[in-house]
Amino acid sequence: MSADRLTTLEIRAAEQERAIEELSGQIAEQWKTIDKLQRKLDALARRFLELEEQAAPDVPVTKPPHW
Repeated sequence: MSADRLTTLEIRAAEQERAIEELSGQIAEQWKTIDKLQRKLDALARRFLELEEQAAPDVPVTKPPHW
């Protein structure tokens, strides 16, 4: 194997390692964002259910008179 070819392979390997590290960092940031959004969504869903329970009157389920 020639020295130039070896140098080229080493450069490519270094570039790929850098790219992988960069992508890994981006994925980690995205997971943080997803986790934060999931917690907000869960909190909003709980709040919505609480508000729905407060607003909905307790109407008994009965058959209409024409049945």
